[in-house]
Amino acid sequence: AHLACAVIGEGDVTYQGKRCSSLEALKAVNLSPLKLEAKEGLALLNGTNVSTALGLKNLFGIENCLKNAVVSGAMTVDAALASYSPFDARIQAVRGHQGQIDIATTFRELLHDSEINSSHENCDRVQDPYSLRCQPQVMGACLDQIRFAAQTLMIEANAVSDNPLVFAESGDIISGGNFHAEPVAMACDNLAIAISEIGALSERRTSLLLDKHLSNLPAFLVDNSGVNSGFMIAQVTAAALASENKSMAHPASVDSIPTSANQEDHVSMATFSARRLGEMLENVNNIIAIELLCAAQGIDFRAPLQTAPALIKAHKLIRQQVKFYSEDRYFATDINAAKDIVVSGQLCQDIKLSIT
Repeated sequence: AHLACAVIGEGDVTYQGKRCSSLEALKAVNLSPLKLEAKEGLALLNGTNVSTALGLKNLFGIENCLKNAVVSGAMTVDAALASYSPFDARIQAVRGHQGQIDIATTFRELLHDSEINSSHENCDRVQDPYSLRCQPQVMGACLDQIRFAAQTLMIEANAVSDNPLVFAESGDIISGGNFHAEPVAMACDNLAIAISEIGALSERRTSLLLDKHLSNLPAFLVDNSGVNSGFMIAQVTAAALASENKSMAHPASVDSIPTSANQEDHVSMATFSARRLGEMLENVNNIIAIELLCAAQGIDFRAPLQTAPALIKAHKLIRQQVKFYSEDRYFATDINAAKDIVVSGQLCQDIKLSIT
């Protein structure tokens, strides 16, 4: 409604950082208010346009987020001296989920030709913790949900969701329910679950790296951990953000409430379902940024052994922005710098990540 008001010259807007009437803002950019014709007022208000736009905006961010999570997960695999066996193509093929197959393929590409991996081929560890071993299964399921949501939102972006509908060929005017945004709400609810799981898994990998008994790295990824706290508080931050997302992942579409004297007795809550994805995405971008810093630190501790060529590029990009953590320092600047790398998509571009 507020967007529509601005188009017709009603209400207030923020223009160049200042609040003014929408009419003044339109004049400033040499535009005239739209003069509505029959039914156009209702068309601007009634439909799934806003929820679909919000869903698509956050979908694009979530797609980028997943790609970065695969990179950070692969770096953690090497930093923790984890096995590559769980990414074997045969394991994925016998289950058959396409997302799982594609995620495992990407891991094999990222981890190919690693000196670190070659150094422990004959170790006696049988199995790694789930957060390392089950990455294709978990992130593959997330990828499947992202792809489903993308298909649904693409259909909706090209759909007619007005009511009533006018069919010019026959002259029929038919009242229906295309305005109901249940497909959008459910798609965004699935995205919420997926992004929550991506963050939860990343946080668990970060925690693993900090535990010297699991990673065989210095405690909290810093020398002299009795004096330095290292990445301890960074992991606490990731844990807090992951827990926030678990609360926000509750499906909005199941929380209908009747309005309009029970005429509108079931609603989708699609706008909220789509809108809360932005906050969840922000949280997970920070969680992945923290894991990237931890994984880069862990890989540094494996020197002179080198990680895989693709991950060397990722490590180099991180170290261009954030130096090695040798002793305690103000951490927010480092996390923000790593988050900027995540959000920009540069990490995935530099290593030519193939997953889509």
